[in-house]
Amino acid sequence: MTDQTTSERNGTETVPTPSTKGKDLELSKNSSTSLNGPHGTTSIADVVVAKIAGIAAREIDGVYDLGGTTERAVGKVRDVIPGTGQSVTQGIAVEVGERQAAVDVSIVAEFGVAIHQLAGAIRRNVITAIEQMTGLEVTEVNVTVHDVHFSDDDVDSGEPRVQ
Repeated sequence: MTDQTTSERNGTETVPTPSTKGKDLELSKNSSTSLNGPHGTTSIADVVVAKIAGIAAREIDGVYDLGGTTERAVGKVRDVIPGTGQSVTQGIAVEVGERQAAVDVSIVAEFGVAIHQLAGAIRRNVITAIEQMTGLEVTEVNVTVHDVHFSDDDVDSGEPRVQ
C-alpha cells in the first residue's frame, strides 16, 4: 500500500492513487458514495463486511471473544489444527444490500466492563469501519452478550472471606 496524503481544496479531497499514474483523483466530500455508477457496478460480498465488522469489534477493549458457545468451541478446535487460524468472522452475521448493511455481533465481555458502554463502543467502531471502507450505510448493529469472562485474578483463590 502506498503512502496516501490528502489535502482539502474547495470541498474536495485530492487523493493520489497508484492507478491514476500521476493524476489526482478528486473525491467530493458533499456527494454520497455510490456503488453503482455510469462506468460499472461494485458488489461487496457479505464475507467482506463480516470481516470488517469482526476486526472492528475485536479492537474494542473489554471484548474477550466473539461468538456464542458453539462458535467458540469450533474456534478452539480450529486453533489446534495446524494450518488454520482464528476466524475473523466468528460471532458476526451480516445482511448486505445494494446500499445498506445490518450487522449482528455476538460477544463475550470481560468481567468488570460496563456492558452498555461496551456495546455502544462496538456499535460506533463497527459502523465507522464499514461505512469508511465500503461506502455502505449501516442501518443497525445488534450486540448480543453471551457470557462474561473472568480472568484468573477475579476467580476466588480459595481463601475464606471471613476470618
